[in-house]
Amino acid sequence: MEKKDFEAWLDNISITFLSLTDLQKNETLDHLISLSGAVQLRHLSNNLEILLKRDFLKLLPLELSFYLLKWLDPQTLLTCCLVSKQWNKVISACTEVWQTACKNLGWQIDDSVQDPLHWKKVYLKAILRMKQLKDHEAFETSSLIGHSARVYALYYKDGLLCTGSDDLSAKLWDVSTGQCIYGIQTHTCAAVKFDEQKLVTGSFDNTVACWEWSSGAKMQHFRGHTGAVFSVDYNDELDILVSGSADFTLKVWALSTGTCLNTLTGHTEWVTKVVLQKCKVKSLMHSPGDYILLSADKYEIKIWPIGREINCKCLKTLSVSEDRSISLQPRLHFDGKYIVCSSALGLYQWDFASYDILRVIKPPDFSNVSLLGFGEIFALLFDNRYLYIMDLRTEKLISRWPLPEYRKSKRGSSFLAGEMSWLNGLNGQNDTGLVFATSMPDHSIHLVLWKEHG
Repeated sequence: MEKKDFEAWLDNISITFLSLTDLQKNETLDHLISLSGAVQLRHLSNNLEILLKRDFLKLLPLELSFYLLKWLDPQTLLTCCLVSKQWNKVISACTEVWQTACKNLGWQIDDSVQDPLHWKKVYLKAILRMKQLKDHEAFETSSLIGHSARVYALYYKDGLLCTGSDDLSAKLWDVSTGQCIYGIQTHTCAAVKFDEQKLVTGSFDNTVACWEWSSGAKMQHFRGHTGAVFSVDYNDELDILVSGSADFTLKVWALSTGTCLNTLTGHTEWVTKVVLQKCKVKSLMHSPGDYILLSADKYEIKIWPIGREINCKCLKTLSVSEDRSISLQPRLHFDGKYIVCSSALGLYQWDFASYDILRVIKPPDFSNVSLLGFGEIFALLFDNRYLYIMDLRTEKLISRWPLPEYRKSKRGSSFLAGEMSWLNGLNGQNDTGLVFATSMPDHSIHLVLWKEHG
C-alpha cells in the first residue's frame, strides 16, 4: 500500500476506533494482537513500558517532587531511595523532609548547613542512636581507681572530672583516658568546683579552700561557717564565692582575698545546694544579665539577687508543699530561665520570670527518682537501679541503663551528670563523653559513657 493511501486508511480507522465503546476498543486490540507477529509484539511491549511505567519523580519539577515527598514518613522514603539512583538523588536532597524527621527525634537543627545531602546522613545517624537508646545499647561503663577512702564530692567540666575524698585528697581525671592529671592534698571534701588554674573545695571541717592545681598550694582559706560546707560556687568576674552549709546559712566571700562579705540567713535546714547564674529573662525583680543566687535545703529554694551589691534580701522562696510535708531531692537545675527540682510528688518546673509552676511531671513510680539534668528536649534521671532518659515533649521515659550498688548520700554530692548539651537536643556530635558518674563503696568512681556510633 502506498504511503498516501496508508495514511488515509489509518485516519479512517482512527476515526472509527474513537467512536467505539471501551469494550469494542478492547476487542479490537485483542484481535490486532492475535494477528501480530514477534516484531509487532516487541514493538508494542517497548512502547507500553514507556507509557505505563513513567518515572513521575523524574518528570516532575524538583519543587513539586519535594512537596509530594513531604507527605511520606522517613522509613518509606528510605525504601524509595532503593528504587533508582535518580530517586535516591532527589529524596536525599529533600532537606526539609529530613530536617523535620530529625526534629521529631529530638535532634538539633543547624539551618546554616546548606549541603542538601547532609540531613539524610544526620537522620540515619539519629535513628541509629535512638534505636540504641531504646534497646539499652547506647552507653558503656568504666571505672576510675585511685582514692583510698570514701569519695564524696564530684564535679565535671569539659571532659575533666574532679573527685574529693575522705583520704584528704582531690584528683582531676581525664574521663576519655581514665588518667589522673593532678592529685593534691586537701581537707575532707564535701563539695568541689574547678577551672583550669584552681580548685575550690567545701569541707566537713566547716571551711572552704581555694587551691592551685599546678603546685597544690592553698591560695585562700575561707573560715566562718559553723557546720559542714555542702555546696560551693564562684564567679571570677564578680570576684565572689558563695557557700552553703549545715549551719543553715549561705556566705558570700571575696574570692581573691577570702573575706566574708555577707551571711545570708532564712533557711531552717542544711543548705545543700547553691547555684550562681546569670538571669536570662526580665521581670519586675531582675533583668537579663543580672546575677542570681539560688540556694536549696530539704524543703525550700530561695532566690537572691547578687552582683556588685553584696547586701541582698531574698526575692522569693519556692516550695512544693506549704506544710513542709514533702521534701525536695538534693539536686537543683537553673539555666537562667527555668528552675527545676524533683520531689516525691514529681518533677517541678518554675518559670523564673514569674515564679509560677509551669508543670509537674509525674512518671510512673517517681517517688524514688532524682533529677540529674534538665534540658529543652530531654531530662536525665536516676534511682537506686537505673539511669533514665525522659523525652520532655511527651514526658515519657525513652531509655534506661542499669546502675551498680553505688554509695548513697542524702546530700547528693556523690553523683552527677556529665555532658549536658545533648539535653537540649542531640546533633550527632554531642552524644559523646561522660553521661553519669557516681562514687562506689570500694572508693572507685563508676562512669557511664556514650558508646561510639555503630
